Amino acid sequence: MGLIAHQDASSLTIRGETVQMGGLVSQLWWGGDPDEMNPVSGLTKRDIYAVQKSWAPVHANNLAVGTELLKRYFRAYPEAKQYFRMLRNLSEEDYDSNIQFKAHVISLMTSLNLAISTLNQPELVATLMQKLGESHGKRKIQEQHFHDLKGVIVNMFIEVLKLDDATLGAWGKTVGFWYKHIFQTLSIPDEQR
Repeated sequence: MGLIAHQDASSLTIRGETVQMGGLVSQLWWGGDPDEMNPVSGLTKRDIYAVQKSWAPVHANNLAVGTELLKRYFRAYPEAKQYFRMLRNLSEEDYDSNIQFKAHVISLMTSLNLAISTLNQPELVATLMQKLGESHGKRKIQEQHFHDLKGVIVNMFIEVLKLDDATLGAWGKTVGFWYKHIFQTLSIPDEQR
């Protein structure tokens, strides 16, 4: 028997394994099984595609979206302003003219974009998130603050991006992957850093 043997119009045998034609096309298109879960991230190729595709319009307007995101966060959790020296005494109307606020927005959105654009390299993303956890731990940011931010992001994305359930689920798994690695280093005592 050769490498490829024809079975019928809907299947093919390759190296002794019968593959359905739709499955073969799908595997060629995705570069492998699109529903196989990565053991490090817990994400499938479909999840990564959904997150990256839905992120594209956000990234195209990242300063405006990031500004709105942080404004919504501080409206919902005004006590979180204490962790932002540049904002402690500012009203929301003054955020847009504050260069340090803009710099933090750009930093946040750049970090998110890097984490999203490299989802196909989960070991890299895990390391980036551990570094982020370490830097935020030094500032005494708690896990709850990240959970609060996640809620604001999810609500904003549902409202603005009109995400379907599958894409929203992919985002949930992605943020879960990020948070797992952020939380590994977030609460390490300073003397152990």
